[in-house]
Amino acid sequence: MEFPRIWPHLSSSSRSWLMEHNGEPLPDGIIAEILSVTGGQQNAQWWTGPSLEGETQLTDEAVDWIETVSNDEG
Repeated sequence: MEFPRIWPHLSSSSRSWLMEHNGEPLPDGIIAEILSVTGGQQNAQWWTGPSLEGETQLTDEAVDWIETVSNDEG
C-alpha cells in the first residue's frame, strides 16, 4: 500500500503529529497505527524500518509527500 492511500486511514492526531514532526523517528503508537492500516505490510517506498539505534523512520519520499500535504493544508 502506498503512503497516500494510508494517510486518510490514520487518526487526525497521527496525521498532525506526522506533519509537525516530519522526518523524525516514529513513536511506537504511530508505527502500530500505520501497520494496522496496512495489515502489517511494510512498503520500501515509505518504510525504512528500525535503524541501528532502533528508531523507525519514513523514507525521504514519504517525508517529502507529507511536507507537500502540510503545505497544502497550511
